[in-house]
Amino acid sequence: MKLVIVESPKKSETIGRYLGSDFKVLASEGHIRDLSTRGKGGLGIDIEKDFKADWVIPEKKRPVVAKLAKAAKEAEEVYLATDPDREGEAISWHLAQVLHLPVDTTKRLQFHEITKPAITAAMAEPKHIDMNLVSAQETRRLEDRIIGFQVSTLLQRKIGVKSAGRVQSSTLGMIVDRQKAIDAFVPVEYWTIAVEVEIAGKTYTANLTKVDGKPFKCSNKEEAEAIVARIPEHLIVSSLSKAIKQVMPRPPFTTSSMQQEAYSKYKFSNAKTQSVAQRLYEGLEINGEHVGLITYMRTDSTRISPEFFNKHAVPFITETYGKEYLGTLRAGKEGKNIQDAHEAIRPTGTHRTPEVVAKYVSGEEARLYRLIYCRAMASLMAPKKVERTSVILSGNGLDFSLSGSRTLFKGFEVVYGEFEDEKEEGDLPPLTQGGVAEVKKTLPEQKFTKPEPPYNEASIVKAMEEKGIGRPSTYASTIETLIKRKYVTSAKGVLTPTEDGIKTVTVLNKYFPDIVSTSYTADMENKLDRVEEGKETFLEAMNEFYEPFSLKFASAKEKMYKEPPVYTGENCPVCGKPLVIKTNRKGEQFVGCSGYPECTYIKKEAKKEDEPTGENCPECGAPLVYKLSRKGEKFIGCSNFPKCRYTASADGTPTKKKEKPVYTEADYVKKCPHCKTGYLVVKKGRKTSFLGCTNFPKCRYHEWLDDKKK
Repeated sequence: MKLVIVESPKKSETIGRYLGSDFKVLASEGHIRDLSTRGKGGLGIDIEKDFKADWVIPEKKRPVVAKLAKAAKEAEEVYLATDPDREGEAISWHLAQVLHLPVDTTKRLQFHEITKPAITAAMAEPKHIDMNLVSAQETRRLEDRIIGFQVSTLLQRKIGVKSAGRVQSSTLGMIVDRQKAIDAFVPVEYWTIAVEVEIAGKTYTANLTKVDGKPFKCSNKEEAEAIVARIPEHLIVSSLSKAIKQVMPRPPFTTSSMQQEAYSKYKFSNAKTQSVAQRLYEGLEINGEHVGLITYMRTDSTRISPEFFNKHAVPFITETYGKEYLGTLRAGKEGKNIQDAHEAIRPTGTHRTPEVVAKYVSGEEARLYRLIYCRAMASLMAPKKVERTSVILSGNGLDFSLSGSRTLFKGFEVVYGEFEDEKEEGDLPPLTQGGVAEVKKTLPEQKFTKPEPPYNEASIVKAMEEKGIGRPSTYASTIETLIKRKYVTSAKGVLTPTEDGIKTVTVLNKYFPDIVSTSYTADMENKLDRVEEGKETFLEAMNEFYEPFSLKFASAKEKMYKEPPVYTGENCPVCGKPLVIKTNRKGEQFVGCSGYPECTYIKKEAKKEDEPTGENCPECGAPLVYKLSRKGEKFIGCSNFPKCRYTASADGTPTKKKEKPVYTEADYVKKCPHCKTGYLVVKKGRKTSFLGCTNFPKCRYHEWLDDKKK
């Protein structure tokens, strides 16, 4: 038996079907090790010993590691097939360390789509763990831990906010700066003037562009009225031109552009887009075949492989639409922060059209797949051809512009037209130089300049990408972290900084300007690229980062002010000192004694009386009351709790009671080694079956089942 280790259980199911019975495919379920919180400052890093990391297996991952270790010991060969990026490479290295696999010779499989041909090709040409990639990931992880732990601890102690991080803080800085610009913006009045003209029996709108040969500008009502008074009853066609233009298709999706378009078209949050894309990548059952539907969804490349173009796109486009609709394979975009390890996001096969796939997947999966499929196919198709007509209508020293267009050849629009935002202007009737157009109506309009809009979940990702902050794998999680820690709020996707968010950026700008600097974060990403390329070592990168950071941290620790306490006006009933409002590690506020740590008094909030429903409990006869669950949801419960545990939903529907399973001697596997009185029986958990004691919940002893026991 040969063992293949991937990251996700869903992916293991798909790949297992392709490899057959000679292979066992198991999942690491993400990272199996993380930095400990031991050592100086709880960093889990021995800075004095060349930044030696103290890696530990988290408690919740120990059953997974034990299962992998057992399988690796029994296997004749082990293949590591984690995701094809820095994080995936690091996971493979950690697996090799924990499972005692030789790093230099253990086979590393890399594939960018989960299809049988891709898996077969990866098996035919296995690689080995790329230690440069591992070093780059370790550099990022250690730097983020040092910044996160040390700066966060200082912020918690001094100003009572939760945390700071390299990517997180610079992104928050952009959101705060944009909001400050919006708040400080002073609108300026301006006017536009248009006319409705009649040409060949139809009405068209023309906009004023020039007055006496100069570009039109108007800042008040008096100026606008004076110009409107000059508009004659008829305008003459003073200029007429036609031009045929090509409209090129947009490139296929990167992670960033996919998130932006999914937000624009479907109002998907970044996290939802990534979650749905993950399912499409890992594989779904389509017409009896379990297959990955798209290529790897964490990428900043717009490149599509010649193999896909020649073997899939060319025959599909020519057979479906005709040879004239076939475009060319364009080079991917270039830039200093672009990594070209992966292709753009594209479908794994052209024959799985959106219409076919929609029959087998959820609505969200169908919509995102359609967007990805159409964008990728359109990028490989011929450009759209448009004839554009431009007209200048003149009279009394005023020039009005009028334009129209008509499509000569749809090109890529036959596939992507439904997603295009621009509406076609419509063609103009036949016109001649010197022709006359009658003015039917004047349209002066007062307007005011507007500030740039606040960032939303799509535009902040675009800004992060443009400024080189983070990587495709971090865009969604960064926004989620800012929302979760209440630094920003997201109402219908619009991001607004909170008071804590503004306070955090203000303090960081004063004491750690680099952390909120987009250029600093982008430079750090470039440094990680150099480590990945072997141009800089892990130790060089860490020293380059830590020496200046430690000096700034020491200075900030000494100079940073501490937030003055907010007094409640009450005194502590234990020691008599004033009570103040405090914030705990979770960001929740409470009232405590200002004499802490000598006095640990915390004021408990008065328990709110439950609201009676006006009905009695059907089980014990006591009054029923409205209660709130831990999640803040309203429900009905018995006032005689815990003696009576009757509950119902807020609308009065009784909660279905979970029947306690009854076990017989036939179910007993063996005597419980912990309590000695119960027996171990097979129980079903959320993800897998296990052996549990019949005396639960008094005895919580359990054993995991391996495949043979199952």
